[in-house]
Amino acid sequence: MTSTPPGTLGIDFGTSNSAVSWAAPQQLARLIALEGKAQAMPTAVFFNAEDQRTHFGRDAVAQYLGGVEGRLMRSLKSLLGSPLLQEKTEVNHRAISFAEIVTLFLAELRERATRALGHAPTRVVMGRPVHFVDDDAARDAQAQQALLEAALAVGFEQVRFQLEPIAAALDYERRLTRESVVLVVDLGGGTSDFTVVRLGPARQARPDRNDDVLATTGVHIGGTDFDQRLSLQRVMPLLGYRHLGPQGREVPSRVFFDLSTWHLIQWLYLPRALSQAQALRADYADAQLHARLMTVLRHRDGHRLAHAVERAKIASSQHDAPAEVDLAFVEPGLQALLTPEALRDDLADLLQRTVACARECVQRAGLPASALDAIYLTGGSSALRPFQRALQAEFAGVPLVVGDLFGGVASGLAYSAV
Repeated sequence: MTSTPPGTLGIDFGTSNSAVSWAAPQQLARLIALEGKAQAMPTAVFFNAEDQRTHFGRDAVAQYLGGVEGRLMRSLKSLLGSPLLQEKTEVNHRAISFAEIVTLFLAELRERATRALGHAPTRVVMGRPVHFVDDDAARDAQAQQALLEAALAVGFEQVRFQLEPIAAALDYERRLTRESVVLVVDLGGGTSDFTVVRLGPARQARPDRNDDVLATTGVHIGGTDFDQRLSLQRVMPLLGYRHLGPQGREVPSRVFFDLSTWHLIQWLYLPRALSQAQALRADYADAQLHARLMTVLRHRDGHRLAHAVERAKIASSQHDAPAEVDLAFVEPGLQALLTPEALRDDLADLLQRTVACARECVQRAGLPASALDAIYLTGGSSALRPFQRALQAEFAGVPLVVGDLFGGVASGLAYSAV
């Protein structure tokens, strides 16, 4: 029987995107291409009701956006630590729990890694945020246990966990030529995590790096929260959010919060939820607004709407210019506009809380901001211009270093066990 080559798989199971890397002892980690040449894959699962197959990543999103009948699941990581994880939903005429869907996705990541490596990896380091759940140690422990059980269920024999910002630090360290004190910022789809750490070429070989980690903090705010806020402020009013009805009262807002939250959207398609949404008609003075809401729900276009908001957010940030949210699938000619000013103003309090968590991390390390040699950015949401500007305002004069936004954590996870 052929033994498995020595080495460790690193899995960054993200809220929005996932990545996988492999590192053999004394070698550089290499990211594994998961979809064609792409080394990051959307954390998305689509259950195709037409061919009865399960699709993953970009393929899953494309199937859904192409109008194929089925169910799309995104932001699976957000369910870890939640009672919803054990709830069951019906897909293709069978009941399946969300915990099982997480396991399906991890199994697909391991299978794709196996094909790329030529052998089935048995040793894995899984990334985890500083807090799966803010201010609830018991639920946080439940979240890690659920991920551990999923990893064991798909065939991994040795499973370890590493904090995602520390993993990012270990990846960044490979590029340093001198010792540095670095604030590592990992801003992903669901969480924002921070670590102040001492890094450098001479420290890489140390077997115990605990003393190098000066402080860690985290807050449950990420890119999906930014999407939700922008959707509520700029898109949901077109469906009736904050609309005043015949009696001068606002339309009940619960449906709009759920419709703008990636991992809650699917619940709105249940018969009871559709009936409740239809009953809101009496709360509307403008029938067209209610008709738009029902069009989205009946056509199961909630994820399409969220995807349109996400794309416009990225475009507005990248180009520092207005970007349209195309809603023609709801009503011909319907659109919303996201501007750089909207990103700045609508996200101001979320960004303030996120930067405050970074500031707290540096304070816990017992350092003045001037002692930082760099701020290292990883995680897709760290590319958001308003966030970077808020960081620069808080840590004036400290250089921002943009790392591998989608692969750095995965590489660092593999290094953390070598």
